[in-house]
This record gives sequence, structure tokens and C-alpha cells, in this order.
Amino acid sequence: MRIGRVLAALVAVPLAGLLPVGAAQADPDPNLTISQVVLDRTSVAVSGLNTYPINVTVKGGYNSSEPGDAGLVLNVVLTRTGGTGPRDNIVSADLKRTGGTVQNGTWTGRLNVASTANGTFKVTGVMTGPYGAPDPGTPVDPTPYSGQTVTVKGTNLPKITASVNPRVVPWDKPYSITWAVTNTATGKPYGSRIPIGLGVDTPCAEGGSPMYKTGTNGLITKSYTAYDGGAMNCAHVYADPYYIVGQWLFVAHPAIVSAVPSKTSAPVGTVVPVNGSVYRVGSCSVQLQRLYGASQWRTVSSAAVRQSGRFTVNAQPSYKGLIPYRAYFPTCHNIVAGVSKTFYIRGT
Repeated sequence: MRIGRVLAALVAVPLAGLLPVGAAQADPDPNLTISQVVLDRTSVAVSGLNTYPINVTVKGGYNSSEPGDAGLVLNVVLTRTGGTGPRDNIVSADLKRTGGTVQNGTWTGRLNVASTANGTFKVTGVMTGPYGAPDPGTPVDPTPYSGQTVTVKGTNLPKITASVNPRVVPWDKPYSITWAVTNTATGKPYGSRIPIGLGVDTPCAEGGSPMYKTGTNGLITKSYTAYDGGAMNCAHVYADPYYIVGQWLFVAHPAIVSAVPSKTSAPVGTVVPVNGSVYRVGSCSVQLQRLYGASQWRTVSSAAVRQSGRFTVNAQPSYKGLIPYRAYFPTCHNIVAGVSKTFYIRGT
């Protein structure tokens, strides 16, 4: 999941709500029919990293005689309808068939409610499992079902923060990240070793991050390779089967900018193309700046950086004499602002 392939998705999708039920690009499974979904609680209170188990019963059927479908599991999906918790969806653990047949049976299991679900959730669908959270490649959408509502009173909600060392990572160099899990109500750690998934690239979007444990201070520091710096990095604290809280980031890299005028002298008023490049950057903008007085740089033209990383901006000498210019790249996505070396065009 290299940077260029996912930045647009990051802008469009709130990361805390990523779930397969929202990202799937398909119709519900035509073989699955649901006649009833029952939860044994309509309100729960849950604190911190704990979860509250709600018993779930689903009655329905799956129109298949394939032997491989005999062990079919289901997941019930609930969607936020009110409240302010960071989770937009929650989902049950895999429900196993405990009665009847695959074609007409009963599936039971648990919904493990996290504190970050603080608010009101409604049963909106059921899907075939097992659930892979989060997984944009889920082949079908949930079968719609309008069911019960659950009110969740979440307290002492967890938060994950990240400190990257160095803060701006040089290109093609390793780095480390210290991840911290804290209680948002107190600003302090929970005082226990917390299982945490730390992933790079694909697991950050599809689940399956390798598991570690924080110290009792809620901290864990992980070293990353230079290659990891070109991909999404993430941390998740999980419930079964979704994450309680997560954090995603691309490490910051410096902009390496170069620019060369097509002419070093030109008559006053003549447009002089300036060609340049920004290392490993596309789909951002760059500005041509001219020096006014002793220290004031002002933008005189701008252009888009092409996918190749190259750009062309236009200078136009406004007086006779040696005029200082530079190319300026404003911070874009995770690339920190930078400038080219100063160059000169003589107006004649």
C-alpha cells in the first residue's frame, strides 16, 4: 500500500470507521436470508479497554447444499445512529450454528461491545463470516436487517498516539515509532501491559497486524525499515473481532526540490520556463518565488507537480539586473515543505 495508492482514500474515509461493511463494493449474498436477530441487552456500560458481552441469536438460512457450507458462521453488523464515540460500526464475533440446518437454522454467539462505541447503535445487517476487520476486499455487503437498538455508555475511552523518531524521516533511512495507549479521561496509561497490533502496509487496511504488548506505562517503541517509510504504519487495540481503537500514519519526509531556468538571461517581460523536480512526489503543487528586498520571498507563479515528480513554472524578469528566484514546495500530504537552491535570471 504505497503512498500514492492510498492518500486519496485517506482523505475520503474517516480511518476510525473503516470496516468491510462500508467498503465492500458488492450486493448482499443472494443465498443468505435472515428472519430474526435478537440481542439480550438493549443498554450496556463499559469502561476503558474492557468489552461487554451481549448474547446474539440469529435465525435464518443459507441456500446451499455444499458440504463446505456446513460450518458457515455469521456476523451481525450494528451502525451508529447517535452519540459521539469514535467507532461508527461494531460487529459481532463469529456466530456458530447451534440448531437446525444451514438452510433453516439458528446461529448464536456474542457481540463484544467496546467503550469506544459510546452512543447508540442499531442492527442493520448480517453477513457471512468469518469477519476480517477491517477488510475492503469483502466480497459481499451485509444482508439488510432492521433490528434492535443498543445504547452504549462508554467511559475512560482509550486513545493511541504516535511519536516518530526522527520527526522528519530522511528518504531511504530507518526510523522508529513510539506508540502510546492512554486513557482519554485521565491522560494517563491504564497501568497494564496492553496487547497491540502494529502493522505496515496491507494489514493497516485489511487486518492481521502482528501482535505485541506495551509496557505498563502504555508505551511500545518499534523499529522500522527504510522501506516501511513509504507505506502506511498503524497501531490497533483489538476486541473480538474488530479494533477498539486505532491510529494510522505516513511518516513525514523532507521535500527535495531542484529547479533550473531554461535561460539565465532574458529581456525584461519575457517568460522564462523553469524546469524542476520534487523527489518522489506527484499530484502536489510547487511555487516559483522571487526575492524582494533583502529577505522577502514572494510567489510569482505556481504549477502542479506531475506524476513523474517534474514541474515547470514560469519566471518573468521585471527589471534589468540579476534577479534571485527559488522553487518552493509547500507541505503536501506527508512531505514537509522545502525549497530549491537559489538561482538567478538576469533581466536585460
